[in-house]
Amino acid sequence: MEKLEQYERQLRSDGFCLVEEVVPAGACDRIRDRLIKVAQRCRLAKPAAKHISFVPGVINEDQSFAPYLADQRVLTLAERLLGPNFRVSFTSALINEPGKQRTNWHADWPFNQDNACHVPAPYPDRVMHLTALIMLSPFTEANGGTLLVPGSHRASSNPTDPGLGIDPTLPYPTEYRVTGRAGSLLLFDSRLWHCPPANPSAAPRVALGFRYAPWWLNLEALDPDSDQRQQLVTEPGLTDNIVPRVDPNVWQSLPENVQPLLRHWVGRNEG
Repeated sequence: MEKLEQYERQLRSDGFCLVEEVVPAGACDRIRDRLIKVAQRCRLAKPAAKHISFVPGVINEDQSFAPYLADQRVLTLAERLLGPNFRVSFTSALINEPGKQRTNWHADWPFNQDNACHVPAPYPDRVMHLTALIMLSPFTEANGGTLLVPGSHRASSNPTDPGLGIDPTLPYPTEYRVTGRAGSLLLFDSRLWHCPPANPSAAPRVALGFRYAPWWLNLEALDPDSDQRQQLVTEPGLTDNIVPRVDPNVWQSLPENVQPLLRHWVGRNEG
């Protein structure tokens, strides 16, 4: 309980915390290898950015990580910050391959001002979304642990907003690199400024990304087949994240304590 209180204090003051031993070491190796294979298969089907493998809706491709979406410590923290009846909004494989270069400062959806559907800046000082990264590889100085700016979640905008006057490509004076052992989980307020770092090492840095949303946050524009996506993103020619619906058969195979987190996003059976 004392550790949970510490995590909550860190989340509220610094905007992030590191929860250790969410995934056992042996399971990390297995899940990491599976996600690398999934990413390689998806890259063949759809070319991706250089030195980056990103698989949205990865739970449809592999469910080996599913039990860890419901780590009780993390669920307790999510309920304290988001209230009851929160849900999982994203599952993504995130692989920074050797040679990847540092990219830009931003905040995650729905705060990234480049996205079609975002909370306009200046946005209120309220937790609306939580981002989680399970480290399936160790995050180190050598392979590019995530960079973030502690306390930036309390700002009313982020560097994707030109009005803020911050060059998102440049290092920030108070930036902090998160490092941790494989199996640890980085949990942060999605408003927090962060930056995907370079990976100058010889091995990929593999993470499983997912996010928790309160029940009241509208996710429909993320659905590639929804009318809201058509109206708000496709018709005006804008861009935003895509989160494929969860296959009904996949959902049925998930652990009982994970199914409630994803039931809102189950697709329809065809035929």
